[in-house]
Amino acid sequence: MKKHLLILSAAPIFALAACGGNSNGGTDAMNSGDTVTNVPAGETMGDNMGTMNGMDGNAMTAAPMTGQDFANTVAASDAYEIAAGKLAQQKATAADLKSFGKQMVDDHTKSTAMLKTAAGKASPAITPAPAMTDEQQANLKTLESATGTQFDTAYKSQQVVAHQKALAAVQAYAKGGDVAQLRDFAKDAAPVISKHYDMIKGM
Repeated sequence: MKKHLLILSAAPIFALAACGGNSNGGTDAMNSGDTVTNVPAGETMGDNMGTMNGMDGNAMTAAPMTGQDFANTVAASDAYEIAAGKLAQQKATAADLKSFGKQMVDDHTKSTAMLKTAAGKASPAITPAPAMTDEQQANLKTLESATGTQFDTAYKSQQVVAHQKALAAVQAYAKGGDVAQLRDFAKDAAPVISKHYDMIKGM
């Protein structure tokens, strides 16, 4: 996450360092007791396993990903969320979206650090590759060219989809991932992404 793939006190995210403004970089924020909100029944997980934070449908399928694939996906998600969040701080007209953008930058920066730590403890160690997908880059171009309320609408729409898919992705890896350290990371990331998802849907 999708605070947010990506975020957030800990996990990046997709996001995944402390949601809700917790600024400590440790896992405590990830385990703050926030309730994980699963994707609504009408938005089935299986249908949304295809991507994370704006990735194309081939980036992440329902089949179990390898640890390297998962690390790459989260790293790319974080990179997208950070870039989009910076644009939101600069261009959003709604105060809540500006604030959300800042939180995405903070949480996904922490998520990136936590992902690198978890991946580095794997055996053999994994190095996440944060290259954004073509779709993520296209989404950023859309945000760069949008202005006023058009930007607000585009940013919110992108973030809802990104966090919905990110949540499905980390929940799936947490259940069946092949690298224990990354499974733990995914478990920590899920509550943060869930909170980001609920936040953006409510704006």
